[in-house]
Amino acid sequence: MSMAQPGMVQPAMQRADIAFEVNGAAVSVSVPPVRRLSQVLRDELRLTGTKVGCDAGDCGACTVLLDGDPVCACLVPAASVSGASVTTVEGLANGRLSALQASFLEHGAAQCGICTPGLLVAATALLERNPTPSEAETQDALGGVLCRCTGYRKIIAAVMDAASFDGEPPKVSAAPHPPAGTFSPYSDGEKGSAPALTLPSPRPSRGEGKGEGQRQPCRLDRDLDYRSPDVGHAVGASPIRLDGVPKVTGGERFGGDSFPADALAVLVVRSPHYHARFSFGDLWAWADAHPGIAGVFTAADVPGKNCFGVIGPFADQPALAEGFARFRGEAVALVAGEREAILDLDLTDFPIAWTELPHLLHPREARADGAALIHKHRPANLLTSGYVERGDPDGALAGAAVTASGTIETSFVEHAYIEPEAGYAYMDGDTLVVVACTQAPYMDRDDTAKVLGLPVDKVRIVPTATGGGFGSKLDVSLQPLIGLVAMKTGRPAALAYTRNESMMSTTKRHPAEMQATIGADAEGRVTGMVFSGDFNTGAYASWGPTVANRVPVHASGPYLTPNYRATGYAIHTNGPIAGAFRGFGVPQATIMQETLYDELAGKLGMDRLDFRLKNCLRNGSETVTGQRLESGVGIGECLEALQPHWSRALAEAEAFNATNTASKRGVGVASCWYGCGNTSLPNPSTIKVGISGSGEVILHQGAVDIGQGSNTVITQICADALGLPLEKFRLKSADTAITPDAGKTSASRQTFVTGKAAEKAGRALREKILRFANVSDQATIALDGANISIHEGDAARRVDLSALKADADGLVFVAEETYDPPTLPLDARGQGKPYAVYGYGAQIAELEVDLRLGTVKLIKITAAHDVGKAINPMLVEGQIEGGIAQGIGMALMEEYIPGRTENLHDYLIPTIGDVPPIEHILVEIPDPEGPFGAKGLGEHVLIPTAPAILNAIRHATGVLITKVPATPSRILAAILEKEARL
Repeated sequence: MSMAQPGMVQPAMQRADIAFEVNGAAVSVSVPPVRRLSQVLRDELRLTGTKVGCDAGDCGACTVLLDGDPVCACLVPAASVSGASVTTVEGLANGRLSALQASFLEHGAAQCGICTPGLLVAATALLERNPTPSEAETQDALGGVLCRCTGYRKIIAAVMDAASFDGEPPKVSAAPHPPAGTFSPYSDGEKGSAPALTLPSPRPSRGEGKGEGQRQPCRLDRDLDYRSPDVGHAVGASPIRLDGVPKVTGGERFGGDSFPADALAVLVVRSPHYHARFSFGDLWAWADAHPGIAGVFTAADVPGKNCFGVIGPFADQPALAEGFARFRGEAVALVAGEREAILDLDLTDFPIAWTELPHLLHPREARADGAALIHKHRPANLLTSGYVERGDPDGALAGAAVTASGTIETSFVEHAYIEPEAGYAYMDGDTLVVVACTQAPYMDRDDTAKVLGLPVDKVRIVPTATGGGFGSKLDVSLQPLIGLVAMKTGRPAALAYTRNESMMSTTKRHPAEMQATIGADAEGRVTGMVFSGDFNTGAYASWGPTVANRVPVHASGPYLTPNYRATGYAIHTNGPIAGAFRGFGVPQATIMQETLYDELAGKLGMDRLDFRLKNCLRNGSETVTGQRLESGVGIGECLEALQPHWSRALAEAEAFNATNTASKRGVGVASCWYGCGNTSLPNPSTIKVGISGSGEVILHQGAVDIGQGSNTVITQICADALGLPLEKFRLKSADTAITPDAGKTSASRQTFVTGKAAEKAGRALREKILRFANVSDQATIALDGANISIHEGDAARRVDLSALKADADGLVFVAEETYDPPTLPLDARGQGKPYAVYGYGAQIAELEVDLRLGTVKLIKITAAHDVGKAINPMLVEGQIEGGIAQGIGMALMEEYIPGRTENLHDYLIPTIGDVPPIEHILVEIPDPEGPFGAKGLGEHVLIPTAPAILNAIRHATGVLITKVPATPSRILAAILEKEARL
């Protein structure tokens, strides 16, 4: 047992008056000379366009210009800018967007937007000295800024193309300020903001690859026709994203960007051990010895049930640990105080005593006989398991002409979104309001209410913009913590995680240990498969049950497998909590299956792509759960679309390898399928849309946009269903007090499920209007100010909306619709209809391996994805590129090791130089369940990337890497082992 020794109370840091220039204006601040410039800009000057992602110079989100040179503001002490000139993202626009900002919008180069200001500032410095940079020059200039969403390719294109945006700018026009709780997609979205910015004239639009939708003008404000799709043609067009302007101006408000000035700052005391017992000393005395501390809070202060979890029956995680901690980074106490006191606070003397306990980090240890139980009610440390069985897999494998067997091990993968968790809470009367980044506001509301002992209608969750999520921001993090402080003190409470505590405490992708055998007949048709996987779910349940159940459904890949058995186990350890991460375990299982498919093709003497085409699902096929797929199965078309690219890549690799010995080129292919939405569970979304007395279409859009584009896509769907143009829409974004529940943003469900609800709501509203006018469904409607015109043939009717009775929301016509995908439960053998819609895709990876170093150079990735209907082709491309970048990281570099890689310096994610050119092939095989035939996409695009890369490495070297990621040391070791055997 050890006890931290009390320390001396540190005096408040001395301040100095520092004068400098920001965006052309003289400013002066009184701050400690060593205060970070990023803090000065954000906290003193409220220039929150400068983002903070790491406070270590690793992510580049805080990039500003200092006397014209790009620097990380988090590394610059305030004293060093005395007399200098600083330019932030807010200074790039002067009544109009810069050409670069306009190019970012045109190219879809901003997704979540958290890294966009840093990229824009760094690129501005480049363009000022070189207006027409090459791709290499662009990559070099932007290499210090990390992006987790876009895959960088559209960023490169936007920077290189910025010079094309020229011409006289239109005049600035003032867009109407949106009502409280709404934002207009055609202004900067800030209540009480400055007049809307306008754009420079763009270059003529051009198609950029197969599947690119017709690029149409969309309005950014009422006077500027920029690219507005015609009525009825929003779906399939690529208007710039409706929330795009604030992303490029710095006006977007993320979790840490709008803390109240009087908010208490909160620090979290976390376990430094994987497993430990702890006890507190005299907390009152410690608080009294530190001026400015308002309170210290522990589990004893939690008024409700100190337990949360995303899946109710498995909920097991305390908001604040009670007596002992189960993983490194677990929260055990909160310290709240005045902002300056918390900035200066040293927690090394915090009165807590720790006793380390034995810990289990690996599933093999946790499942061993006699292993200590992490949760007493879960024998053998088994959280749960999933199972699917069909036919006679053992008999099929025994009778197969050829079989392939193998094992694959994957690692923890960190989400590494550039925005750490942040938010604030306050009491509004007897209602707790939490304003924070999230992917699931209604789930946050329910868990926060339970922990804090409040009725759910006394908790309101107001999502901010979310700077990346990818699954980890589905779980509550700081919501109940800041809520507790706000309740106990009566003051607003604000908390922004540091990069270190974000990476320590939040969920990861499940590491997996998988074994499988697949058999085929002499003609190359798969006859049977057996799969088993242990998934390290860490200390608490999180989304472990979903992973365990989804993996067995998907482990066959999108292929006809008549005899099949698959089991997925979620095993508790004292490692990081493993939860949702873009694919819910399917990316891991696909590596196992797709690498064995290559081996089978080799044993049969078949082309690897042809082998997949022979076995892929088609319309009328039955899946491993016995679900008959009547229509909408597009995997065959995806593979067929890749055939010419496959032939070219193989020929180029053969030619390269004939003349090179130090490096070898390889080509790999892999496929994917993914069920959209929850597995065999209710999964509803509700959308409300109405027309106000002033003639605006108000869309209650509760699907949180984390960068994927749901604000835009769902509005496009609703616009076409209603028959009115996008420019008439105003969005009431996700807020549990004002928007219906559109479900969580995960599992590739928002375009499909919420989009379907939006389609239904739009059609229902249209029907109400037509019925009011007593016309048929062939009529057209149009809004002109406060009037609505209905035309049918030569007949016309004009209705004064302001004369109609409005409801409490000011709506004179309104419709609300819910959609829940039709699914059926899985029986004891895993047979049933787990999903209503599946998406499909296939990718080719081309690369070179340096045989002396084990390094991999990616040359190109070609991606064919069946999206059913590309609602917005540009956003589809952005999802494909971003998912591929994360797949590259999973395949080649990303390996989270607790205690060692808890920052963005030691934990490597792809940079702008790591993502090769990507060619998209958008395949559209409509599914009758989807809105306008659309399917989900977000998870699918990551799934084939890693197995395609691993198959390409084997093609180049003759060795399969069975421990992922395939780092240079592992590749070189495998090559040397192969050579030793020879």
